[in-house]
Amino acid sequence: MKPTSVLVVLLSCWMTCAAAQLAQCNLAGQWKNNLGSNMTISVLSDGMLSGSYLTSVSTTNKTIVESPLVGYQQLNGHPTFGFTVQWAFSNSITVFTGQCYRDESGKLFLKTMWLLRSESEEIKDDWAKTRVGYNIFEKLTTISPVPEV
Repeated sequence: MKPTSVLVVLLSCWMTCAAAQLAQCNLAGQWKNNLGSNMTISVLSDGMLSGSYLTSVSTTNKTIVESPLVGYQQLNGHPTFGFTVQWAFSNSITVFTGQCYRDESGKLFLKTMWLLRSESEEIKDDWAKTRVGYNIFEKLTTISPVPEV
């Protein structure tokens, strides 16, 4: 094979690998949503997520504190995922589900839907204790994958 042919093949392989990496959507890192809430996600090799969430909005008059999150993602290029936040400052839980996308400029986004369930003292108030909404998160930084123990 001629040296120029080898160079063309190597360059082609490199471009293919680079394009595949650009298409990947890595959930590990720091994210901020359209309401100003921040979360940090770590990802294990099996797709398990863990991290923390600091909301910028709340209906409680208690002090807002960082709260733990756990969940899973699919292990593909634009993963679907789900995670739960156990609010450390209120008797409520939020579950998020969504998908990771990369826009034309290369920025990563999470498009999510959520259900927030608040505690109900009595069953007659149950109907008003689940809220539904959506958020779009933009990635701020990437963190390295967490090694498994």
